[in-house]
Amino acid sequence: MNRRRPIFLVVVLAILAIVVALPAFAAESPQPDSPGNSGKAKKEKVAKDPVTLSGTLSSSTDADGRKTYTIRSGGTTYTLEAGPAWFLGDNNPLEQHVGDSVTIVGDKAADSTEVDVETVNGTALREGGKPPWAGGWKRVGEGHPGWSQEKADRFEAKFGDCFPPGQCKEKPNRGGPDADGGTDPD
Repeated sequence: MNRRRPIFLVVVLAILAIVVALPAFAAESPQPDSPGNSGKAKKEKVAKDPVTLSGTLSSSTDADGRKTYTIRSGGTTYTLEAGPAWFLGDNNPLEQHVGDSVTIVGDKAADSTEVDVETVNGTALREGGKPPWAGGWKRVGEGHPGWSQEKADRFEAKFGDCFPPGQCKEKPNRGGPDADGGTDPD
């Protein structure tokens, strides 16, 4: 019995060490096989605070040739965002207000001068809910920067016009030809 005690103690300590260390290892490594996680680090959401700005809306062109919109309010120049440039193109809703004295309501991060515009002079820029550019290339289509014809063809071959899988209802055959060339009764 004297010999068994050290072996038993070593086994118990080893099991205890594994139980304590396992959660730490699991927390550090990404879980690519878990649903909704591709193994990429999650982007932290930055808390945004509501802001109301008044001033003259201006526009300029950045180094990449894209139009940017700004407003100077309270001694600070703020960059205004109404949505992604790839989606809006030449149809930015802020364009119609360039040169006008406006009141902007939106959100901005604490240490930022970039404002996500919600309203201009009390008029909403878009309807509530998910923005029209949300949903990735499958929903937005060719205008999305992640879209390619190759991806679209693979997606069509895999799912046809039924997405998400399992959510499409089978259409009943009402008197048309069936698999053996005959017709199915109603």
